Amino acid sequence: MDVSDPNSAFHIRPATPRDMAGAYEVCLKTGDSGNDGTALYSDDPSALGNIYVGPYIMFEPELAYVLEDAAGICGYVLGALDSECFYRRVIQEWFPPLRTRHPAPVGDPASWTPTQQLYYEYHNPQFYYPDTFRPYPSHMHIDLLPRAQGRGLGRRMVEHLIAKLVKLGSPGVHLGLSAVNTRAYRFYQKMGFFDLPRSESTPAGVIFMARRLP
Repeated sequence: MDVSDPNSAFHIRPATPRDMAGAYEVCLKTGDSGNDGTALYSDDPSALGNIYVGPYIMFEPELAYVLEDAAGICGYVLGALDSECFYRRVIQEWFPPLRTRHPAPVGDPASWTPTQQLYYEYHNPQFYYPDTFRPYPSHMHIDLLPRAQGRGLGRRMVEHLIAKLVKLGSPGVHLGLSAVNTRAYRFYQKMGFFDLPRSESTPAGVIFMARRLP
């Protein structure tokens, strides 16, 4: 270990199915617009990761990386090369077993818990991929636990993924984030991402950004 480098304890490596539990934990701990979502999803801590982690590690292993230190997995960056193909595969292969285990909620949607809202998504997937996104067909997202934040590690991980996307021939990448997550918004701006135009169909409370590649 290089003691002169404060980040030498952290290691970026390809994710494997063995990392699923650790990556799900990171997803949960950052699942409330970047804050700890444990209380929101206490009735099923895996519900969020089933959408935002699992299918990426299983279906896009070339674009799945975890950040690890002595205490375990403390971050990840996940991507999909062709969003349209990825979403189709998630709908056809990933969601059916989840639907069997988690019935769709019934009754007034206003009474649903955050977990039940995710179960609804399993049964009624609404992936947002309008024509304006097609110049940026890849997509990505990144989450880091607090102990890994503020060290420049997020930048390194995004650069790592983007280099892989460029190698695979992607012309552009997009992402979505909560409109209240101002810290993440500033981070992506510094990484060269710009706002994509909104329309009447744009989901409320979400900002979409893109970056041309290479």
